[in-house]
Amino acid sequence: MLTQKEFELWCERLKLSPETRALAAGIRAAKPARRVKSAAGNVSGRYPSRKMGCTIQCESHRNELAAILEFEHSHSVREYYDQPPAIKLNYRSKSGKALGVMHTPDFIVIEDEGAGWIECKTEEDLLRLAEGQPTRYERVDGGRWRCPPGEESAARYGLSYRLKSSSEIDWRFQRNVLFLEDYLRAEALEICEETVVCFSRWSPQRRELRSPIC
Repeated sequence: MLTQKEFELWCERLKLSPETRALAAGIRAAKPARRVKSAAGNVSGRYPSRKMGCTIQCESHRNELAAILEFEHSHSVREYYDQPPAIKLNYRSKSGKALGVMHTPDFIVIEDEGAGWIECKTEEDLLRLAEGQPTRYERVDGGRWRCPPGEESAARYGLSYRLKSSSEIDWRFQRNVLFLEDYLRAEALEICEETVVCFSRWSPQRRELRSPIC
């Protein structure tokens, strides 16, 4: 996490407005706006984030947890918060009726070069939602998804809003990170002397051990 001084320097470097600084500071100090719950088709959970020093909520082990692991191990992501305060989305229904709804995104992420809200959805849900709410969920070239009212709301603060589809998940990365989780979390790795001696006998040229593994 950023220290208070680092956060202030980040705000100055990005030339954030006083309104945006106040918004970001409030989100950093606030608790999650709601508790996530399991429902049909998904299992909620808590991820013990070393980067954030607290547990982060996820509504789906196969979608939001994948996003959390990306944030946790990204060098450009400095902080990320689940269930930030709600923002208002203004858009028109399929019939043309003007709507204004309060929406709680899944995450807000603070990165080196900016910050923004992220909403995670499965590809199947996005396809279904786009049919009923075409002005809120929009598929663009390359298969990516947009939320124009979310982008409009975020732009007011000079921030971003992104829809993250499950189709974007790199499952090879996910498997590798989960496999290396204990190693990546270790404060210090101690290697016994026997192991050091054993590997010192390795011959890089012949790619074989000169003596049996100890």
